[in-house]
Amino acid sequence: MRGNEFIKKVQRYAKLKNITCMWHPDKGKGSHGVLTLNTRITVVRNPKDELKSGTLHGMLKQLDLRLDEL
Repeated sequence: MRGNEFIKKVQRYAKLKNITCMWHPDKGKGSHGVLTLNTRITVVRNPKDELKSGTLHGMLKQLDLRLDEL
């Protein structure tokens, strides 16, 4: 899964659950950006690149989500 896909899936999940979700591409260093879901925060590195499985699962854990929820 690419970073952009992950961001869109989280935003779609937030819309279904009626939770606030914000993407801040300017708050990270370089190509990194910050994704917030309610009070939970994770950093998404270059959204154009493919996410490694460990990185993906770490980001899901930070947002308190499971892959099957997306």
